[in-house]
Amino acid sequence: MEKQRLLCLFPLSLVLVLAAGCGREPQSTGPQYEITPDHRGLPIYSFAVHPLHNPTKLLEAYQPLMDYLNAKLKDARLTLQASRDYGVFEDKYQNRKLDFLLPNPWQTIQAMKAGYHVIAMAGEPSDFKGIIVVRKDSNISRPADLKGKAVSYPAPTALAACIMPQYFLHQNGINVNRDIENRYVGSQESSMMNVYLRETAAGATWPPPWRSFQREHPQEAADLKVLWETEPLINNSVMARDDVPAEMRERIRTLLTGLHETAEGRAILACMETARFIRADDKDYDVVRAYGARFEKEVRSVGKK
Repeated sequence: MEKQRLLCLFPLSLVLVLAAGCGREPQSTGPQYEITPDHRGLPIYSFAVHPLHNPTKLLEAYQPLMDYLNAKLKDARLTLQASRDYGVFEDKYQNRKLDFLLPNPWQTIQAMKAGYHVIAMAGEPSDFKGIIVVRKDSNISRPADLKGKAVSYPAPTALAACIMPQYFLHQNGINVNRDIENRYVGSQESSMMNVYLRETAAGATWPPPWRSFQREHPQEAADLKVLWETEPLINNSVMARDDVPAEMRERIRTLLTGLHETAEGRAILACMETARFIRADDKDYDVVRAYGARFEKEVRSVGKK
């Protein structure tokens, strides 16, 4: 029963309490996945973040950013959206339901096909890498030790927390499709909790959720260790749909890329476990397209084309 209770703390499908900002007490309860500001007749643009956290924590982390942007945008408002899981988020941009989005690099390539374009990169490229955690009392010491065992991931389209770790295992002699059992458990936290509760022998995630997990769940994190990490690639993007006015896109890009220059901005970035936003465009993500092509040729198909 205790295992079941703890595991249920983390899936993205939970109905969760929405908190107003980083480090603040929750202000409302219920199944909220979006905060809509008082627009007073102003145009509203949606801003959705891929499920790198559960919905409550994601809204806690990113609402301060929305508050900051809305304070600077006198003639428009942004509304923050969380999604129950990766599939829901991906359906939103595939169907062009979002104005702005913050996807992972794999989703960035897919969103380009739906008419979205990169305006910034969210975080340093060096921080975008896969990590594989195990229990400290585990006898896993080399990739071959995972044969016949289960490995947890947030979702099959999670680049740093699934695709890159699976490619690492592939390069180290593991047939990902036959040698191990792949469990897609819905969230970064759940991937790590499955390892803590011995439901899986190893779990994949990436540095920002691992840092958050260590801070917010120190007892559980103390029993885990990072055994392997992949080479870095390129970090998450910020994208705008092609019919968002060019002037609005540029204003959002300028505000984001200037955040790290002030104490207020750095505090907002700390909430998101993001060092800074960097100017970027579609061509910067060509490296992901090449990486994805190699992965799909050598390992498995990822999903929607």
